[in-house]
Amino acid sequence: MPTNRSTTTGSLLAALCPDLRTALTRVGYDADTLLEVLGDAHAALGRSEPVPVRRAARAAGELGTLIRLLLLGDALPEREVAAALAPVEMDRAVAAGLLEREGDEVRAALDLRPLDTGAGTRWVLSDLDDSMRRRTLTEDHVLGVGHASLSLLRATPTRPVGTVLDLGTGCGVQAVHAASYARRVTATDVNPRALWLAEATAALNELDIELVEGSWFDPVRGRRFDQVVANPPFVVGPGRVEHTYRDSGLALDGASELVISQAADLLAPGGTAAMLAAWVHVDDEDWRGRVSSWLPAHGVDAWVVQRDVADPALYVGTWLRDAGADPRDPATQARAERWLDAFEAADVAGIGFGFVYLRAIDGPTELLAEDLTHGFDDPLGEEAFRYFERSAWLRAVAGDENLAWSSRFVVDEATALERVYLHDAEGWAPEVARLHRGDGPRWQHEVDEATISLLAGMHADGLPLYDLIELLALAHGSDAVGTEFAADALSVVTGLVRHGLIKPV
Repeated sequence: MPTNRSTTTGSLLAALCPDLRTALTRVGYDADTLLEVLGDAHAALGRSEPVPVRRAARAAGELGTLIRLLLLGDALPEREVAAALAPVEMDRAVAAGLLEREGDEVRAALDLRPLDTGAGTRWVLSDLDDSMRRRTLTEDHVLGVGHASLSLLRATPTRPVGTVLDLGTGCGVQAVHAASYARRVTATDVNPRALWLAEATAALNELDIELVEGSWFDPVRGRRFDQVVANPPFVVGPGRVEHTYRDSGLALDGASELVISQAADLLAPGGTAAMLAAWVHVDDEDWRGRVSSWLPAHGVDAWVVQRDVADPALYVGTWLRDAGADPRDPATQARAERWLDAFEAADVAGIGFGFVYLRAIDGPTELLAEDLTHGFDDPLGEEAFRYFERSAWLRAVAGDENLAWSSRFVVDEATALERVYLHDAEGWAPEVARLHRGDGPRWQHEVDEATISLLAGMHADGLPLYDLIELLALAHGSDAVGTEFAADALSVVTGLVRHGLIKPV
């Protein structure tokens, strides 16, 4: 496994992984079995409530031992742990940093949990957090699989590609996920501790992942990848580093600006990037313009999806608690004051968070930045690919309008028409009509009766768009399609294509 780092403990941990994998497999320490054994108590893990989990684990034999050891952080008799982890030798496990002794008992020194990333169970090693035991996180703390990591997993395109770069790999979960759809995976991190845990995670899952230490894009400068994934230290705040997994040392949204502005340089032709990012909302400034200013002028098709906007005070409190800080502690309150002072000095009214997708194209940069704050179930990864396919068609239309007029369209099978009526003195009066997309991001478009009639005539073996427009014009009492009427119709059609409510055939 290529790397420019040498750490004795890290090497011992990676060397331990074949026996550790044997033990985890033998006992059934996998995502499906844990869910089955814990039942309703499984949800208690996410609520940081150890008692229901501990009670369920008592009747689970050696698997229960590993649940208590690795998920709850309980100290257990060494003989009991040795039996559950056989053939792992306890002395080797302690020397490698997986376990630590407390008299006749042992505790987990690392977090080790199973995760199904879509290709079966994978095991992920990281530092222990404070979810089950109060602890203070160190600066080089390596975060496990948190909400942000899971969000990016679900939002990452997974069509087969040749090469993937995982920028800022942390515990390696994105790289492990990428190994299921890429032939070669490269992962970077500035934190040596993150790299040795990522190395062990790769070894535990029998994966060959290239690990390279360095800051931002420096370790892979000049190389090109078919896909880039990044969960960078995007936390917005003053330019200091308290925890490398979240703090970049760049003020405000400087980390997101750096990654978004430079990621395209590492994309092969047609390559795609999927990244988490955050940006500040400043009074009298459109957040879309802010993000747009970070993109290069040429060579990128960008889709930016804002999932949430947080109040500055809520944002600061959330991230302080994330690091295990007690908001009642005077030192924590002083940190919060400095953080909010920095926001106030920069006129920060809110902090936006979401996904940034880039595709390398040959032409001027294009950007669609939009809010997607409503709920939806389907992951965005496949939607991102479809978005770029639709965007490529729309670019072709922009260069040759006749392509649109000569095309036939169909209404996507997941598109539904909703009519809303309000009651008045004369009965029910139509208020609004909407098209709903029933899958993916669940987009909605308000439409008029002319658009509804236009879509009603769209079939795979139906008329080209211009012929449909002509029929629509006749229905409205015109013998010819006027320039304004045609332009309005084409604008509606392209908008519906962009969101996948209709598609060319």
